[in-house]
Amino acid sequence: QVQLVESGGGSVQTGGSLRLSCAASDYTASSRCMGWFRQAPGKEREGVAGIYPNSGSTVYANSVKGRFTISQDKAKNTMYLQMSSLKPEDTAMYYCAAGYGRCWPVLMPNTYNDWGQGTQVTVSS
Repeated sequence: QVQLVESGGGSVQTGGSLRLSCAASDYTASSRCMGWFRQAPGKEREGVAGIYPNSGSTVYANSVKGRFTISQDKAKNTMYLQMSSLKPEDTAMYYCAAGYGRCWPVLMPNTYNDWGQGTQVTVSS
């Protein structure tokens, strides 16, 4: 089991940027995929971006493609989500997650085993 702690959330205006971090207790030893998800009030949790730690391959939801970048620093046991050109519809609680199994589909919540507590992102117009 991996312990995950998100940070970096906050409030920004439309067009602003934020970088989220996900510190993992054991980043690559067991996780076959890592992902960022978000959940707005009254909505289902949706996949934003995923990464396969060993290969570095990434996957993005269409809604964030070109605006968000997922990355990792294995030496720091940390995954990041750089968010740019933020929109009010990006407002949500953002979670990071780690998966150990087949890891596909990588943007589906059921793919993942461990979750962080979340960090709030609010984008005002």
